[in-house]
Amino acid sequence: MSKKLIALDLDGTTLNSASLISERTVQVLQKARDKGHIVSIATGRPYRMSAHYYQQLHLDSPMVNFNGSLIHKPKEKWSYEKEYSVPREIAFEILEQRENLHLDFVAAENRQTFFIDKLENFQKDFFATDIATEANLFPQLKTNPTSVMLKTKNEFANFVTESLAKQFPNEIDVKTWGGATTILEVVPKGVQKAMAISVVAEAMQINQEDIIAFGDEHNDVELLDYAGWGVAMKNGTEQLKSVANDVTTKTNDEEGMVDYLEELLAI
Repeated sequence: MSKKLIALDLDGTTLNSASLISERTVQVLQKARDKGHIVSIATGRPYRMSAHYYQQLHLDSPMVNFNGSLIHKPKEKWSYEKEYSVPREIAFEILEQRENLHLDFVAAENRQTFFIDKLENFQKDFFATDIATEANLFPQLKTNPTSVMLKTKNEFANFVTESLAKQFPNEIDVKTWGGATTILEVVPKGVQKAMAISVVAEAMQINQEDIIAFGDEHNDVELLDYAGWGVAMKNGTEQLKSVANDVTTKTNDEEGMVDYLEELLAI
């Protein structure tokens, strides 16, 4: 079997509903790596909220964060590294509309600094701040952020996405993290996981047809459509399943991804 690039979403795919990676998942992915395959995380999460998963899986491969806005090798200089940003002015315009958009908070960040609308909205456990020791208020945002993160209730997610798409049709896209918490990620227009994984594939000399991708949410649609073999989780959205080559028979809480991968790679 030719070497594969295995692109893994985190929430709703590699992680269970408690946001944990099972020991079996760690073992199966290590077997895949031992066979020469490359495992690469592709997530909407910032690096600070996914670094511990990267470490738990003992990875040394390139990683995609912010739904494609950051493509990097953690803690290494990498010639293929790319980082895209959202215009600072748009972050402030969204903040002004917070009440009308039914947003619980508005946050913006890059790899060095984290900003939020109100310090009362800052929850250390949720934001996992291992980069910024404390949150900064929005007026201190002086540069274009890598991403803008919005928390809302599930019933308002489509409204927020559509409202922002109408206001900034040429500047931004809005993606969802997936998972139990409704988090929307505002990224530069055209930035998505498929574009980012194509950079990883080029760097690792993997052909498009040798990319296997797993996901569960709207922000995985382009990735699964682009991959040589795209697999939607049983718990995934109907939109994602419609572009996937296949669907797992088990959910993320039943280790559906590694069950499928183990059989596909015969490991």
